[in-house]
Amino acid sequence: MFDSLLVANRGEIACRVFRTARQMGIRTIAVYSEADRHAVHVSAADEALCIGPAPALQSYLDIDKVIDAAMKSGAQAIHPGYGFLSENAEFASRCAAAGIVFVGPPAHAIEVMGSKMASKQLMQEAGVPVLPGYHGDDQTPEILRREADRVGYPLLIKASAGGGGKGMRLVENADDFVAQLEGAKRESLAAFGDDAVLLERYLTAPKHIEVQLMADQHGCVVHLFERDCSVQRRHQKVIEEAPGPTVTDALRQQLGTTAVMAAEKVGYEGAGTVEFIAEGDEFYFMEMNTRLQVEHPVTEAVTGLDLVEWQLRVAAGEPLPLDQTQIQLQGHAIEVRLYAENPRKKFLPSTGHIEHFFVPADIRTDSGITSGSEVTMHYDPMLAKLIAVADNRDAAIRKLAQALACTEVAGVEHNLGYLSGLLRHPLFLAGDYTTGIAEQVHDSVTAVDVTDYALLAAQFVLQGNQDDDLWCAGNGFRLNQPAHRCVQLRQGKVNYSVELLDDIEAGHRVNGEVVAQSMASRAHVIRRGTTLYVMYAGHTERFIELTDDSSRFQAAHASRAGVVSPMPGQVIEVLCQQGDKVATGEVLMIVEAMKMEHKITAPKSGTVAQVFAQPGERVDEGVELVKFD
Repeated sequence: MFDSLLVANRGEIACRVFRTARQMGIRTIAVYSEADRHAVHVSAADEALCIGPAPALQSYLDIDKVIDAAMKSGAQAIHPGYGFLSENAEFASRCAAAGIVFVGPPAHAIEVMGSKMASKQLMQEAGVPVLPGYHGDDQTPEILRREADRVGYPLLIKASAGGGGKGMRLVENADDFVAQLEGAKRESLAAFGDDAVLLERYLTAPKHIEVQLMADQHGCVVHLFERDCSVQRRHQKVIEEAPGPTVTDALRQQLGTTAVMAAEKVGYEGAGTVEFIAEGDEFYFMEMNTRLQVEHPVTEAVTGLDLVEWQLRVAAGEPLPLDQTQIQLQGHAIEVRLYAENPRKKFLPSTGHIEHFFVPADIRTDSGITSGSEVTMHYDPMLAKLIAVADNRDAAIRKLAQALACTEVAGVEHNLGYLSGLLRHPLFLAGDYTTGIAEQVHDSVTAVDVTDYALLAAQFVLQGNQDDDLWCAGNGFRLNQPAHRCVQLRQGKVNYSVELLDDIEAGHRVNGEVVAQSMASRAHVIRRGTTLYVMYAGHTERFIELTDDSSRFQAAHASRAGVVSPMPGQVIEVLCQQGDKVATGEVLMIVEAMKMEHKITAPKSGTVAQVFAQPGERVDEGVELVKFD
């Protein structure tokens, strides 16, 4: 076994690998960009080296800098985590050439199975069912358009080199194909340095089932059962569970046998995952991820194994610790991915300072953040993974749902309340949900009565301003008159005028209407300056307490006749110019943030008076992009 390990990654996966490495007595080495100088994974390692500026292409994706850091630190092995260079065949080869152990499969396996096109061709030759599509090398737009018409609509455009929903576009009809192809290629090139795509028939009600594999250097391959990853938004997983609630013993055996065959076909080594799309008892090969998956903790929970430890032992040349007959499936585990994003605004990513972060101790939490961390525009917006395990599925759901209700996040937008709603929704509880569940239940699980949160914020303002001297008190005391205090709050473009009458329990008026407080007392409110964060049952609502100055500023901001950037990012494309007449909903610009593209649309019909940003320019949140007459 090697004695030193560099993790060529960041965030929660780097912290997770460090944890096992330390338990095995291995010295740990972190790399970080300038944006991550104070990140949690930096302090979690025994040693840390800065490898460049914030953009991933100049740091985490720069092979020369990562190899140089390994040589300087004396690292005997490199674990790539997931994302970044984890499925880069050149990186694996460069590690070997430098005499550094790459904790992953050999370069030829990454090259074949890491390419969605090559892997599908290989599986077709092996007789494994594959969805109809186009997996060819000819990437000219004319050929891709012709093949799309042959495959039929709806179809998926998918980046050949990567995953995580990046470079993936759903095309509903032929008229949308060209625009979606251009967007998928841009996104794929930015995320993976490769703009090759494949086309695939889109099934409307499938299950997304994947099988975890481990293989050693001595020809032994085993599967560690399946995971159901069908709960997805924007083609990216948000909830995973093991075992699959609809997978029968017979189907489990078929899936495992097929996955092992795929790994043996390419002489695979290390951890890998074969992903299938399934309907009923029929399944089709989608792709193989030649790395550890984000959702590996649920497999660890139901097998009692440490997959990172197995990875390290395999990379050191040791045989697999167990054979197939010795691997047992016990209990049920569920994982949710906590993201810095706003589900009510099409999952728009959020950046900023983590003012407060708390997760109950009775579940497993894999996280790369803490209170005080910064979420930047440069990397994936995932904050943490929360995992619960119990004897059966119902118990695991209850345990995780209860933990989510007690989890608190303030400072950035997040999907915690959305996840809580999904876990409790009848469609998820039934277990036979498909990949369309997130869209089906979106409105019901994101609905929140903000009035209750505004009341709590107002009560907090009063309690925080109370003073022993009644003449100086802020509690609404009036000589020979009932107590009365009005608190002015703002959330987004909505103002809340909250009047607390007599005392807190006597009654309240919000924007002139009498309402009753319906939320439990365990809600938590924190203040940062004039900003109030109200956290309850997984949701966080942020309000600004308005003073005279802030009221004028907010009113001026709301009355501007322009379009502002909803998040920090980089302008990729400008689709309007001065003098253009545009309609409501028309795309004006495309801004890239956190490796995803976001369309900036016209909020109303009108004439463009001025365009303030150009392609390639970086913009901050709130910066005006387009002005209308």
